[in-house]
Amino acid sequence: MPTYEERQNLEPIAARLRNAVPDADLLVVDDNSPDGTGDLADKLSEADPHIQVLHRTDKAGLGPAYIAGFRWALERGYDAVVEMDADGSHQPEQLPQLLAALDHADGVIGSRWVPGGKLLNWPKSREALSRAANVYTRLVLGLKIKDATGGYRAYRASALRAISLDTVESAGYCFQIDLTLRMVEAGLRIVEVPITFVERERGASKMSRAIIGEAFLRVAQWGIARRLHRSRAGAQ
Repeated sequence: MPTYEERQNLEPIAARLRNAVPDADLLVVDDNSPDGTGDLADKLSEADPHIQVLHRTDKAGLGPAYIAGFRWALERGYDAVVEMDADGSHQPEQLPQLLAALDHADGVIGSRWVPGGKLLNWPKSREALSRAANVYTRLVLGLKIKDATGGYRAYRASALRAISLDTVESAGYCFQIDLTLRMVEAGLRIVEVPITFVERERGASKMSRAIIGEAFLRVAQWGIARRLHRSRAGAQ
């Protein structure tokens, strides 16, 4: 669970997660939040051995935070690793569904855009942006995944080891597309399960024009690279 200025949201979402899946361990990856999120995470960790904290020195983006968390989990021998937001948009109560689906897949995406997926209180502008981003991703990359930008996911540890995390450079939300593409190209099985995505009640979204721009450019670059690779393979 990466955090940056999520002090208002961290404690309630951590409590819900611990209730939903009592056997799960929660790793809070805090990017030196100036609002004291990291300090609160330390207090939660002191009170609950199932909560751990990884402090990072600066705000480097979503991708590097998740990579740091994945490495932490892989080094400690976890079989499954889940990524989820701290703002309450991902419902901990739906985590058992993702974990159950992982029994027959290498990765599971909690999807807003498959039948049964729902949105609650999300602004129409953000919904339009997400839908457009996923259509663009499917067209440019040739993916069949409906919600390649979705950030509520479960991975088998073996899948994370197979996709060369050391070479991931995506910083913003295109990190999700990056990992989706890497799994597809590695021949790993991804399934989507419907979730209810809820707009945050407290705090501010981290979405920005820079994040959108990074995603647009990287997807275009990946799409060109895939077409070139196919052309060369076909010419051989």
